Amino acid sequence: MAGIENIPRVDMAKLEAALTAEAVKREYESAAREFEAMGAELISAAKKFEALTADVQNMIRDTAEAYRQEGKKLFNRIEESALFTENVRKTCEDAKRRMIGGNGVVNRMDQ
Repeated sequence: MAGIENIPRVDMAKLEAALTAEAVKREYESAAREFEAMGAELISAAKKFEALTADVQNMIRDTAEAYRQEGKKLFNRIEESALFTENVRKTCEDAKRRMIGGNGVVNRMDQ
């Protein structure tokens, strides 16, 4: 019969430390996987944000351009109105001059 002396002894302190180290390693690995998953979610959210930002920038650019075009239209209308008013004023002055005789008296047709 073999003696008890020949059975390898297990150092319980070392075994406990090894098991604890393995558990810690597993926990850290689990946390690392969670970080990676969270990172993927953050990257996805960032891409959505970038797309949204691009849409907002396009909308701002388009709105500004529409305002510029509307401003040009209004400018042109005002210019046309000013020219029309000037032409009416000149026409009225010409008519008034023609109606005033050489002596400065207005000639009336009903006289």
